[in-house]
Parts: sequence; C-alpha cells; structure tokens
Amino acid sequence: MKKMITFVFALMMMGGSAVAQETIQLPQPDMKLLKMSTAEAMQQRRTSREYLKGKELSDKQLSTILWAAVGINDAKSGKLVTPTAMNMQDIKVYVCNEKGVWLYNAKANNLTQVCTEDLRPSMCARQMFVMDTPITLLLVSEQSGRQRTSERFGAMDAGYVSQDIYLACAAMGLKTVARAMMDQEAVKKALNLKEGDDPMLNHPIGYGK
Repeated sequence: MKKMITFVFALMMMGGSAVAQETIQLPQPDMKLLKMSTAEAMQQRRTSREYLKGKELSDKQLSTILWAAVGINDAKSGKLVTPTAMNMQDIKVYVCNEKGVWLYNAKANNLTQVCTEDLRPSMCARQMFVMDTPITLLLVSEQSGRQRTSERFGAMDAGYVSQDIYLACAAMGLKTVARAMMDQEAVKKALNLKEGDDPMLNHPIGYGK
C-alpha cells in the first residue's frame, strides 16, 4: 500500500478530534495471479500459523485478494464474487497493519483509513504469529440499520468470504488462517462500529517460512 496516496481531512467521531483519512487507490486486480485452476487451488489450500516476518505484499496482490473476497464480478448488477444471503452484502473487509486500519471499497477499488491504531494485538489472543504477517483482513458483518438482520446470515456470509480468501492465497503462493479469536470489544471501539456490526473472522496473510 505505497502508491497513489491522497489525504482527505475529515472530522471523525473519535474523541471529537479531526483525523487525517488516508485514501489509497489500488491497482486493478490481476486475474493472472489467480491463474491456478480451482482444483489446484483446493488441493494447495492450507491453514498456516508460521510466517516469514518482514516480507510485504504488493499492492496488486492485495487488490486481487480483496476482489476475490468481496469484489464485484458483474458491474451492471453490482453482484459480488462471493454469495451473500438475501443479497445483504453485509461483509465489509478491513485491512489491518502496523500503521492502522483501512476499509475496502469494492466499487471504487480503494482503501480509506478509519483508524490509526495497530489493531493486530487485539486480534492475537495469545497467538503472536499474527504480528509476523504484513496484513490481517478483518471481516465484519455490518447489519446496523437494516430492517431484517440475522447473525446466522452474517456467519454464513463471512464463511463464503473466508473460503475465497483461502483459495486466492493458495493460487498466489501466500499463506493464511481463518481466526475467530480476537478482543471483539476492543475492535468495535477502535473502529467505532455501530450496534449490529459484528467482527466475525480475521485472516492474517503473508508468506510462509
């Protein structure tokens, strides 16, 4: 996340102070990075808890993983790559690293910083290997303000997204693990999540040792 950075100043409801929001325009997802067949990706899919510390992902790799997770595969209808119950499209993906947290916007293919705190310690839950990965993707089911809500649907949708993250990582030679362990209250507070918005899973992603 190094290129094409612009700064937009906004008033955020975090202690009532003005915070600089960083908007990062991502490169277009590279389908060539996902050229491995579905069968091969399923064969290569693994859960990993050992990572090579200090090796970063490229912007193009990140963009491609995010597209596989909650990207749009039909611009006309706005349908997503992953299925979603009742077309709720409730799963939002946050990119967490040592510099803060960014929310992925699939339509604009960009990231907007929502927090300057490194939230990975709140997601470790004694599994310190999380800190060895360059990024962790946080999956949040955002159902606040909806007429119909369902924790079950949120869990289902997070599962769909999680599996696509696994397969994309396998195709790209990266490692990941789906984790439900985290300090949910600390995460909710840091991200200023509303009632009904629930952190479901987190995916540390990096290179294996």
